[in-house]
Amino acid sequence: MVEESAYWVAWSQISGIGPVLLRRLQQHFGTLATAWNATKQELGEVEGFGFQTLEKIVQQRSRLHPERLFTKHQQENPYFWTPADADYPRLLLETPSPPPILYYRGEVELQENLGQKPLVGIVGTRRPSEYGIRWTRQISTALAKNGFTVVSGMAEGIDTESHAATMKAGGRTIAVLGTGVDVVYPQKNRDLYKQILTAGLVVSEYPTKTPPDRTHFPRRNRIIAGMSRAILVMEAPLKSGALITATYANEFGRDVYALPGRVDDYPSQGCLKLLTQGASLILKELDELLTMLGAIPQIDKVDQLSTVQQLSLPTLSPELQQVMNAFVLDVAVGEASRREGIACDILPFDLIVQQTGMAAGSVSSALLQLELMGLLSQLPGMRYQKN
Repeated sequence: MVEESAYWVAWSQISGIGPVLLRRLQQHFGTLATAWNATKQELGEVEGFGFQTLEKIVQQRSRLHPERLFTKHQQENPYFWTPADADYPRLLLETPSPPPILYYRGEVELQENLGQKPLVGIVGTRRPSEYGIRWTRQISTALAKNGFTVVSGMAEGIDTESHAATMKAGGRTIAVLGTGVDVVYPQKNRDLYKQILTAGLVVSEYPTKTPPDRTHFPRRNRIIAGMSRAILVMEAPLKSGALITATYANEFGRDVYALPGRVDDYPSQGCLKLLTQGASLILKELDELLTMLGAIPQIDKVDQLSTVQQLSLPTLSPELQQVMNAFVLDVAVGEASRREGIACDILPFDLIVQQTGMAAGSVSSALLQLELMGLLSQLPGMRYQKN
């Protein structure tokens, strides 16, 4: 049987099908394997799939063999995750456009992927002032010493300073690239890149050998925002990629912080704009910032009550309760066991949809919420386990 991961790889090879449409496909059909075998008419029921897109799918799908393609892809890019993999970064998966393939190099720490260790993004201008550099180093050092992983884009300026200061303080850092994970850009960061591989992780949605392209960097900013629980903008002019990251962070429900500057300082204009739009102020007292960041709920800090106690909480919506109820059955024994309330701890996505009678998209959203609450865990092959 071909793994679901293979279909994420296969669908990503079809031109015109980006992360947003792939997510819609997965939500509509439950699995991309089911979508792969869907008719043109069935695919046309998915929002965003117009005539030209459908024609591309029909023409290109017939020339692709998911299993063989997956094997070849593994040989060329041995280290990658798809949303079907249990260790795909959980926070990134909850966004509307998670990369169908996320390549990585370096030292993986599963606690980060599972959302059990706080990740904080630091972004800013490529031409920082001495003021911006000083505060980036100071804040990165404080985050590292307090157990936070710092996420940035390995660009010149603020990104470089945040990575370097984090590692100097003995912390972990993640660099999100706009190139393949084996391509260093800018070249002057080659030594920094090597250090990150030994003290953190490098990730990218682009396959190996992908060169830098100006369209890649704005897109990769959504990954920085998606992986992080909060974004700190240190210095940014009004036209800055850092503001794109902040916009994504707002869309994803992440906290945004900005370093204030003088009203006539060019590198601070973007930060001042963010502050007028509701971003939190980074103040001199870093203990207050660390307290606020530490107060963001972590997945492993969910109240460790029994499942029965958790299900009785009034904050569990009817939709979430309905999905949890699907786990109180035993398919092998049949309806008699279901009436007796025998629990089945692991269920495939399709069966959950069938048992709840809910739309696949609604079930997918509910499952993600239940994961973040610590009630369920996703397993390979779009299966879910009750904790």
